[in-house]
Amino acid sequence: MVRQERAIRTRRLILEAAAAVFDEFGYEGATIGEVVSRAGVTRGAVYFHFASKRELAQGVVEEQFAQDGVPERNCKLQEFVDTGMVVAHLMPRDPLLSAGARLSLGQDVSGDLGGGAIPGWISRMETLLVAAGERGELLPHVVPADTAWLIIAAWTGVQIQSQKLCGRADLELRVSGLFQHLMPSIAVPGVLGSLQMGPTRGAQVAAEVAATRAAEPSGREDGEEDGGEHGEAPVAESGEPQAEGQSTSDAQPGSGRRSRARVGVG
Repeated sequence: MVRQERAIRTRRLILEAAAAVFDEFGYEGATIGEVVSRAGVTRGAVYFHFASKRELAQGVVEEQFAQDGVPERNCKLQEFVDTGMVVAHLMPRDPLLSAGARLSLGQDVSGDLGGGAIPGWISRMETLLVAAGERGELLPHVVPADTAWLIIAAWTGVQIQSQKLCGRADLELRVSGLFQHLMPSIAVPGVLGSLQMGPTRGAQVAAEVAATRAAEPSGREDGEEDGGEHGEAPVAESGEPQAEGQSTSDAQPGSGRRSRARVGVG
């Protein structure tokens, strides 16, 4: 059990380092060597968890869905708004979200990752809208699948625009404006008047989640795990097993150039 917990922590450490690298360099410019350096683990530990750079990028995209979501609400449309506002709050602060956004829409990788995080966010928002409809919170004309697709497309556009114009400094304000324009066409009047959609909503909910997490007992032991101790053969970035004693090249096209442009969806 202790070994398993160490492996989970090491995997998370690698993903956080990889997110920072992908966010800074993009998919093509990122290297396994840079991830190893930032994570402070061995190359064997990285390859124990991820067989290739593509798998590592996929892990970064998927990890955002493994994190704590917003608290459940009796009003599902409030939960719907909270989801978008929390992502807006965390996007400039959480490399996993920021890198997932870049990988989801980056021209150098999006085809390999099947749309990245976008399908997952559409599905999550559709689920909330279906639940809202079952509680009588939606106007009669609302089709959850269509509305979920539209809100993610609009959220993505707002995020891209905010990133290009001010480095996401006004993202929470802009996403708040998006919901304030959108929700009157979705919510029944009795629910609309109760929704909290201000620009500080994401920070409030994120603080609520953090307080809940801090109150939970950890039950974990300190320690670190080295993937090399398991005896797995190293795997090259192409995903092919590497012969013992053979070095793995980190060279990637464009690795000498740093790109700071970041676009994506939360």
